[in-house]
Amino acid sequence: MFSAAGRRACAAVIVAAVLLSAVPALAHGFSSTVYAGLTAPEAGHVRGELRLEYDLLVVSAADHEKDDPLFRAGTAAFDDGDAKDQAAALDDHADSVVAYVTRRFGVTTGGRACTPVQDGGFTIERREGVPYALLVLDYQCPPAAEAHEVRSGLFPDSEGYVRDTKTIVTYDLDLTSGSTALDAEHRSFSTGQSGAERSWTFFRLGAEHLLTGLDHILFLLALVVGSRRLREIVLAATTFTLAHSVTFVLAALGLVRVPEWFVEPVIALSIAVVAGWHLWRLWRRRSHATDLGTSDRGRPGLDRAGWTRLAVVFGFGLVHGLGFASALGIDQSRSWTLLWSLLVFNVGIEVVQLAIVAAVFPALALLRRRRPAGGLWTTAAVAAGVSVMGLVWFAQRVFES
Repeated sequence: MFSAAGRRACAAVIVAAVLLSAVPALAHGFSSTVYAGLTAPEAGHVRGELRLEYDLLVVSAADHEKDDPLFRAGTAAFDDGDAKDQAAALDDHADSVVAYVTRRFGVTTGGRACTPVQDGGFTIERREGVPYALLVLDYQCPPAAEAHEVRSGLFPDSEGYVRDTKTIVTYDLDLTSGSTALDAEHRSFSTGQSGAERSWTFFRLGAEHLLTGLDHILFLLALVVGSRRLREIVLAATTFTLAHSVTFVLAALGLVRVPEWFVEPVIALSIAVVAGWHLWRLWRRRSHATDLGTSDRGRPGLDRAGWTRLAVVFGFGLVHGLGFASALGIDQSRSWTLLWSLLVFNVGIEVVQLAIVAAVFPALALLRRRRPAGGLWTTAAVAAGVSVMGLVWFAQRVFES
């Protein structure tokens, strides 16, 4: 089916895929999400409820505060999986833990810092099987404030434990409520910010997530190389968008909860299956593979295989939506205010997705038209590499879950 040059290209792409798959199997891994809820029970006070990943909190606080007993007690409790012992370890070393957190998460008003005081002891919750510590802080603030500024620099990259931390903040302060997301590039926000500024934050996060989520990009690439006609890629991309938007919203509303140990391997498998689908079609046609998409050019609809492909894309799109939701740590019902922000996050994903399709598909279409054989082995090589990568990731994620 392919020339010698085509076979060499396929082999090179497959080798590159295997090498690339040596990167961490979880494209969203090595990151953490902090949840902060801020309310004003009375003038001059801000109540902060911070939920932080337990094991990360223990090692970071112990390292920064030079508290080896905290590390030993905290990691032993983590290994045992006992929530009471985990809370006790934090309570016994509350000075170190609170000092670490309050140096990196703060509230100010009028240019003056609010003074935090711990309110009660630590409690342990679980999110997707991972223990989170709940720390409640009472901030005493200067009175007559028009706006509060919130700053978060928790678990920075420089500590070497995670590559990225997002702090999802929901607030009801200064006669306004809303939500925002803070990260290494955007560490603070003011309640005086406009709705457009808050929406831009989530739009940017959505765009960045797709650009840095290699597995989602490869799935999209598999859709592109497997679509020979414009209507095929339009229908495939639209189906994928509808599917992942459904589960993304359902997860945000708390109506769907699927463990990460299932979601991440299936996302990897979806990459291999969709890319392999194109290879299977080429193998079936063999010497007539260049005729794919040309013999039925005049037909307005899809054939049976085309509709089956869309059904497969829709099913995998549902799982990718759960992967997008996990990027923001969505595992329980959120407020409608935050839901709007999450929808904006989804719009950011879609814009980047459309940009990738617009950049890649016309180039492949032009190559297929001018050099049918060249277009054939190019898409086959890309599909082969993407499929191998998906299979390797699938195996890694299954054994690591």
